[in-house]
Amino acid sequence: MEVTEVRVFPVDEEKLRAYVTITFDHCFVIRDLKIIHGTTGLFVSMPSKKRKDGTYKDIAHPINNETRRMIEEK
Repeated sequence: MEVTEVRVFPVDEEKLRAYVTITFDHCFVIRDLKIIHGTTGLFVSMPSKKRKDGTYKDIAHPINNETRRMIEEK
């Protein structure tokens, strides 16, 4: 699997720095990733949905650290 396109949409907010759309192998798109400035620096937040109990559940996310690192490096 290869990241073939990354589109960054900057946001002017305190913690949220940008929304990102990422494409894999020219055939699969994930939208609404977020670049967040946290207490230890920048990190990528996966797209999520708020549940009835107020918690958030990821809609899509990497299932291993290698894939997460690949996404964060791009």
